[in-house]
Amino acid sequence: MNQELWNQIHNKDLLKEVSNGKEVTWVNENLEITEKALSKINLTMKDIDDAEARLARFAPFILKVFPETAPENGLIESPLTEIEKMKTKLENEFTTTIPGRLFLKQDSHLAISGSVKARGGIYEVLKHAEDLAIEHGMIKETDDYSVFASEKFKEFFSKFKIQVGSTGNLGMSIGIMSAVLGFHVIVHMSADAKQWKKDLLRKRGAEVIEYNDDYSKAVEVGRKDSDADPTSYFVDDENSVTLFLGYAVAAKRLKAQFEAQGIVIDGEHPLFVYIPCGVGGAPGGVAFGLKQFFGNHVHVFFLEPTQAPCMLVGMASGLQNKVSVQDFGLSGQTHADGLAVGRASGFVGGVMTHLLSGILTLEDYHIYDLMRDIVNSEDIFLEPSACASFWGPIQLMKESATKAYIENMGLAQKMPNAIHVPWATGGNLVPKEIREEYMHTHLK
Repeated sequence: MNQELWNQIHNKDLLKEVSNGKEVTWVNENLEITEKALSKINLTMKDIDDAEARLARFAPFILKVFPETAPENGLIESPLTEIEKMKTKLENEFTTTIPGRLFLKQDSHLAISGSVKARGGIYEVLKHAEDLAIEHGMIKETDDYSVFASEKFKEFFSKFKIQVGSTGNLGMSIGIMSAVLGFHVIVHMSADAKQWKKDLLRKRGAEVIEYNDDYSKAVEVGRKDSDADPTSYFVDDENSVTLFLGYAVAAKRLKAQFEAQGIVIDGEHPLFVYIPCGVGGAPGGVAFGLKQFFGNHVHVFFLEPTQAPCMLVGMASGLQNKVSVQDFGLSGQTHADGLAVGRASGFVGGVMTHLLSGILTLEDYHIYDLMRDIVNSEDIFLEPSACASFWGPIQLMKESATKAYIENMGLAQKMPNAIHVPWATGGNLVPKEIREEYMHTHLK
């Protein structure tokens, strides 16, 4: 990193620890009262409502082509599960206290593509399909959208391409839904993408192009190829507002699940949510939605690997996407394949500037240990990268920075009433043999 850039950086001591590969906890000094923070953002609740309405319009189509969505009548939603045994296991194993109740948001078990990317990725494909169909006079918003499953629509969409760069899960959601609609879909996949994900995509009808390089290269080439083709649409994980809003709908669904279970979130009952972070789109969208619905009562923390903490270096330095993890001497390589990103989304970092509570990093070996913990305690399988989410509640009452945050926010006396939600970002489609391999992986 050049000296001029280094001179602009905030939190130099913390970032020196980061550059040494140390686990760190960063609390956002720019966090503001939610109402004030949201007033600086050009997106509103109306945008989330619009996204929700579009997903409702497509529910008859989704139900028709993906009958596994029948329990939710064509909506793509995941369970919210209390995990008391996991809570006890974590408290004992890490000599910590998790005051209140611990729940798991199982986006790992979302229908169709088995990850949080089923929210934003599938939503963006559906919105693009709707835009094309309306533009060409094939449908009106008041029509029955199950017609999207017809051969007439498949033939129409076969004239168009959708492309995306991905480390895995976004490519899965984009690829599966695009192929079902009839699009020619091309997924540009980085070197760290898992082979089984590439194989599954090809089986579902997607074209997969592999790179011996990282996520940024796959995105760069995918965007360039798409821009050169007038029939092609590029799904931009770094800058897409559409993706972002698809993820944000999750907060409205979570609110309804809390209400169904009689769980209150208010000034006396704080909510802590912990989300693994790669480039930032999914966790950023979810966090934005949570702030819309729960305001100052929700505290969102992102989790990142020590070798790929792209959102942390961007936000803690104040330079957002002007810096990468490689600028700090880090490899960007991690076993948490969905989190293997060197440079964060500047768009998401900007939105999170006054909304995000903080970011914690963890070494890779923890994700396998935590994966075994959730399997052994609750019989729930998550892919390793999703298990980074548990690092938040483990560290919340242990780290001086987060303990100070609790004190400064006036939450110390309210913690016995707290609700903690690690966000499980993926895992349901992992093949049995790969699960076995993960279960026997020990890094330390």
